[in-house]
Amino acid sequence: MRFEEYRRHDGTGLAAEVAAGHVSAGELLQLALDRCAAVNPALNAVVIPMTEIARQRALGPLDGPFAGVPFLIKDIVQDHAGVRSTHGSVAFRHHVAPAHAHMVERWLAAGLVIFGKTAIPELALKGYTESRLFGATRNPWDLTRTPGGSSGGAAAAVAAGIVPMAGANDGGGSIRIPAAFCGLVGLRPGRGRVSVGPAAAEVWEGASSDGIVCRSIRDAAAMLDVMAGTAAGDPYRVAPPDRPWAEAAREVPPRLRIAYSTRSPIGTPVAPACADAVERTAQTLARLGHEVEQAEPDIDGQALARAFFVMYFGQTAATVASAVAAGIRAADFEPDTRALALIGDTLSAGDYVCAHRQWNDFSRALGRFYQRYDLYLTPSVAQPPATVGSQQLPGWQATLLRPILALGIGRALTASGLVDQMAVQQLARVPFTQLANLTGTPSMTVPLFPDPQGLPTGVMFNAPMGDEHRLLQIGAQLEAEYPWFDTLPPECPTP
Repeated sequence: MRFEEYRRHDGTGLAAEVAAGHVSAGELLQLALDRCAAVNPALNAVVIPMTEIARQRALGPLDGPFAGVPFLIKDIVQDHAGVRSTHGSVAFRHHVAPAHAHMVERWLAAGLVIFGKTAIPELALKGYTESRLFGATRNPWDLTRTPGGSSGGAAAAVAAGIVPMAGANDGGGSIRIPAAFCGLVGLRPGRGRVSVGPAAAEVWEGASSDGIVCRSIRDAAAMLDVMAGTAAGDPYRVAPPDRPWAEAAREVPPRLRIAYSTRSPIGTPVAPACADAVERTAQTLARLGHEVEQAEPDIDGQALARAFFVMYFGQTAATVASAVAAGIRAADFEPDTRALALIGDTLSAGDYVCAHRQWNDFSRALGRFYQRYDLYLTPSVAQPPATVGSQQLPGWQATLLRPILALGIGRALTASGLVDQMAVQQLARVPFTQLANLTGTPSMTVPLFPDPQGLPTGVMFNAPMGDEHRLLQIGAQLEAEYPWFDTLPPECPTP
């Protein structure tokens, strides 16, 4: 098999080629490694190689629905025993995972050949992928731009043709944002659908879910069949579907009631191309026989954003504090991470609990909304991907941070106005995704209509708890109307 043929297959297709004896796992791995060697110097998507582990595994025997398919995992949560798990941070650069994460065990049981880990921003905290440890990751569609974050390395690797799909996770949009920026499918499963154990019961109070980024709906469905399910010690058990998602995804959906909105929930601008993609999708859905109308849930977007940031600040503070207690230097974390931790340190336990209780208000309001509608359609992102380096703190803000960090005065940081600026900077491009995270509901982005510059945009569907099958069915219906699989980025130049 040559690379051109490799690229024409999704993961399901490659697995079929292996099963038929047309290609071996070793040959597919070599194609993936060769592609990685050609484009990764420009992209910086794969940052922790696992080549020898993969070569030994490719010798087989391998079994499972994806036997022999090359795969990459994300450098946080998705632990592989004996391999570094740095969380994108200098602070954890020497940490080696003692055991497989449950999802990694399931990927291995499915026959995947894991040959590396992908880049993330430090602690997966940002919607772009740049870290002091590994540097900046670039978007295959435009090397001057970010692929998004925090699963930016995964999305860049899939879009560039290194692998047909890659592991990702999403605590505030980190599957869907990079998938949208890179022209991919990104399904965020509902809360508890995929076990994140054994290292954690749940990540970010259950706001984070693990999944993949990929190029086809059938891969998204088949991989959810592989990943889903609870494990011993998980905090709760989620009811399995009545049939495999791969089977459900092949069914034409019934007439659905679909609401849509193009308004940013926090009042920030939405690029015309992002709004237009939703309008065009709504028109297509109506033509396909669905009941479509403009509506949005009765949720205060600013309040939801504030509740999200309380969790975000508090979780960062807890991670940094735990690391320091274990002997890691606070200075090993990036300045903006330390700033977030300082803000988190100013929160009382009561502040945190009060903000977390609001999640129920958002979930109940969304539940009432879903009594009227089956799906909720919005832009995936509000703006095109930022240029690499543009989202870093400006020099004057970094200068202001130094004495505050040195003195550890979190309330001074809050009073400086930097917090509000950081919050707006973080969410202005990506204000739509956090709704699913705080309510725990499933959500998926699909790449339908590019912007005038030819960059991907993405439209996002949100569904009630347990309705991943509806997302996959509507995605498959739109995939048939506007096939996106062969819409590829320009050939990635090598340095």
